[in-house]
Amino acid sequence: MPPASAEWRFTQSDLELLVPQRDVSSPEVSIVVPAMNERITIGDFVRWCRHGLRDAGVEGEILIVDSSTDDTPHIALREGARVLRVPKRGLGRAYIDAIPHIRGKWVLMGDADCTYDFRNLKPFIEKFRQGYEYVMGSRFRGSIEVQAMPALHQYFGTPLTTGILNLLYATRFSDIHCGMRGITRDALERIELESEGWEYASEMVLKSVCLKLRTAEVPVTFLKDRDGRLSHLKRNGWFEPWKSGWRNLQTMFTHGADFFLLKPGIALAVFGLIASSALSRGPIRVGSITFSLFSMMFAITGTLVGLQCFCLGCIAQVLYGYSKSTLRKWQRLFHYDRMTVLSGALVILGILFGLPLVHRYLHDGYVLAGPLEPDGHMAVLGILLSVSGFLLFGNTLVLQAVLMRVRPRSYTAE
Repeated sequence: MPPASAEWRFTQSDLELLVPQRDVSSPEVSIVVPAMNERITIGDFVRWCRHGLRDAGVEGEILIVDSSTDDTPHIALREGARVLRVPKRGLGRAYIDAIPHIRGKWVLMGDADCTYDFRNLKPFIEKFRQGYEYVMGSRFRGSIEVQAMPALHQYFGTPLTTGILNLLYATRFSDIHCGMRGITRDALERIELESEGWEYASEMVLKSVCLKLRTAEVPVTFLKDRDGRLSHLKRNGWFEPWKSGWRNLQTMFTHGADFFLLKPGIALAVFGLIASSALSRGPIRVGSITFSLFSMMFAITGTLVGLQCFCLGCIAQVLYGYSKSTLRKWQRLFHYDRMTVLSGALVILGILFGLPLVHRYLHDGYVLAGPLEPDGHMAVLGILLSVSGFLLFGNTLVLQAVLMRVRPRSYTAE
């Protein structure tokens, strides 16, 4: 039976919402925080949140997304928080489950362990009122209490992964793993979170960039764990931070596949095509070095790999669906009629380039006697053109299929 101080509301078969008697009717901001077995800190955390809301002069609700086996939910409820009971499914999943129950137009996220000081919410509220859609907290621009963050995280893991994300997405974040962050409810829905574990944090950051959300950073205070409390990373063993870091990198690379494919593919294809074309008339001598058929084979390999990388990068951007203008650009480039004609022309031209070598082969009694220049070089160039035609046609079909089947992302950026 539920406590007498609350009423149960059933939302889905595996979710239950506890609402305190003195509930906020029209919150402007929702503090949404996952919790699991946080009985040591949850009472103080809810009180900190209420203090922070009063100090910021904003009406707000506190929504604890709970999967505890102890009395954490009942303590939170007694202190005036809403409690959404969910199965244990990961941090990212907790936020996904919470979205239908968020009532405020602004959302603040964090941890329920009192390591982030929720008594100071003013910087986030001020940024929201200035029109920012995504407000990242930064421990490195704020303060980190002694022994609050393991040295491995503070001086290696967090700076490294933050630097990788900044490199991939041309951003200037200082702390992508800061758990205290704010986002408008509208933007949270547009982000369409998919990660169910720790990696949700990186997914939110990179999608905020891809959707061109108006973003700001504010300093936050990071405090060490209280006596008697062991962080979830430590509870799961020494290898858990490494697993979390690997999953975060996987998320960044998966959602940023075009970074590794699009521009590198263009560069490799252009370089390979120039080299192949230059060698198509025969060997080239530079000082004591001679570039001949073997060099040309490497060049056409680079061209084909680059071309395929470029096509895969285009397909990845269509699958992401972040930008309507990007979708229209690739749709125009890979127009079926135009690309079919171009692909056919490349295949035919490639066959024509190879005919002189075939004629020689047949004329000489099915052997190739003497030097292969220039017929051999032209035949290799013909192979490049024909295979490029097949690649372009195949990728055009795939991209057209993706455009037909992929669900357009809501509120895509222009």
